[in-house]
Amino acid sequence: MKRNTRTDSQAAPTRGAQSAIRNPQSEMDLVSRRNALLRGGAGFGAIALSSLLANNPLFAAPAASAASAAIDPDDPLAPKLPHLAARAKSVIFLFMEGGPSHLDSFDYKPKVNELAGQPVPPSMRKNLVTAMGEQSSPILASKRKWSHYGESGLVISDWLPNIAQHADDLAVIRSCWANGINHSTGVCQMNTGAPQAGRPSLGAWVTYGLGTENQNLPAFVVMQDRKDTITNGPRNWSSGFMPSLYQGTPLKVGEEPISNLNTPKGINAAQQRGKLDFLHALNERHMLTRQQESELDARIRSYELAFRMQAAAPEAVDLARESSATKEMYGLNNPVTESMGRNCLLARRLVERGVRFVQVYHGAGSKWDAHSGIEKNHGDRFAESDQPIGALLTDLKQRGLLESTLVVWGGEFGRTPMSEKGSGRDHNPTGFTMVMAGGGVRGGQAIGATDELGLHAIEDRLHVHDLHATVMRILGVDHTQLIYRYKGRPERIDINEGEAYEKIMA
Repeated sequence: MKRNTRTDSQAAPTRGAQSAIRNPQSEMDLVSRRNALLRGGAGFGAIALSSLLANNPLFAAPAASAASAAIDPDDPLAPKLPHLAARAKSVIFLFMEGGPSHLDSFDYKPKVNELAGQPVPPSMRKNLVTAMGEQSSPILASKRKWSHYGESGLVISDWLPNIAQHADDLAVIRSCWANGINHSTGVCQMNTGAPQAGRPSLGAWVTYGLGTENQNLPAFVVMQDRKDTITNGPRNWSSGFMPSLYQGTPLKVGEEPISNLNTPKGINAAQQRGKLDFLHALNERHMLTRQQESELDARIRSYELAFRMQAAAPEAVDLARESSATKEMYGLNNPVTESMGRNCLLARRLVERGVRFVQVYHGAGSKWDAHSGIEKNHGDRFAESDQPIGALLTDLKQRGLLESTLVVWGGEFGRTPMSEKGSGRDHNPTGFTMVMAGGGVRGGQAIGATDELGLHAIEDRLHVHDLHATVMRILGVDHTQLIYRYKGRPERIDINEGEAYEKIMA
């Protein structure tokens, strides 16, 4: 594994370095017979000492596994050592697309019900911007019942009974904020750091910085719960200005997540390998005069990965290998929870096999967007997702994977305390909640705060850039050192604006 000092170029050797090389022959001429015998005797002792220490786990080098032995150290996706001590080695990002209401899930605000039907107080209207312009709309009460959970006493609503059972593993960040006011800019920023398209996604940065521990599966995988188009589509998991091989690999909705994976009937492994070798030769010849086309290099590598996946991926995505109890825990026997349950179970199987970054979209097509009828909308969305997510946390923990896996929950923004169309809530990027668990995160804590109505983040405010920097820090990456030079400019995931929130870690 290489040390993580990533840039897009390596420093050239210094000219004239040969002049600093000493002449070994001239040095040998200065060694007396007495010194030669002395050094030789010490050398024999060192050989004996190294033999004794070889069996000591404190000093012995780790044996290379069959998988690591096959890794090409020059492969851009080869695993790299982090800058710092890593708390986690993989990420599962559960993205609730459309913007879940923090006011009805994790951020209890009694004042919302106390002032229900009244306009927002003038003192809170400063810098108030909403997508649809409901600045003067009356405040909408929350119909949720709230309870304290776990030894920590975190307050969580009755829409999340399964996730709430893991309260002591959750770090609830109640003071997040972003710049994107609509879905396009909000989803783009939560994924890439910028409201406008064109930058690498968080998953691409993680893959660029750390590589992958399984060369037979994609390093960065994306799944969604339904066939609707996610806002911005593939731009959310794009590699932006980085080489295309760092982009996410989508898995399809349904029982066959990977199409065309099996070798066609009548074609054996040797024939398939021969076809791929011929195609590889043609592509490499074509690329000789097109070295700057990263898409072609990514395509060559994708063919190679596809060939390796034909052996590894069928087992990785085969849920038939799971017990009936596990399937029931994830809700695969219930049509309401089956889709999200399948994706959460796949996410566990993927990180278990060394996949670095898994992103699961729930509510694909902005189904969390509750401009009206929030009770029905959010009631349905939580019914679909709460049990599978709770099962994922349970499963990771009982398998010892939660310690090495960072789980992130949230959307592109939250919802306003004001009503829209009488029964819904508008977009709110000025104050919302994100949740993290596992991966060395100190659970049972609420971080930061919004104002009395949950409108603006006012305490320990964490921007999207800070969230991204924090994820990288948990993975052991110093985001200020993970640089990609694009057109001569040093680029970072946080656009030079973020700071890792160290207090979240245990």
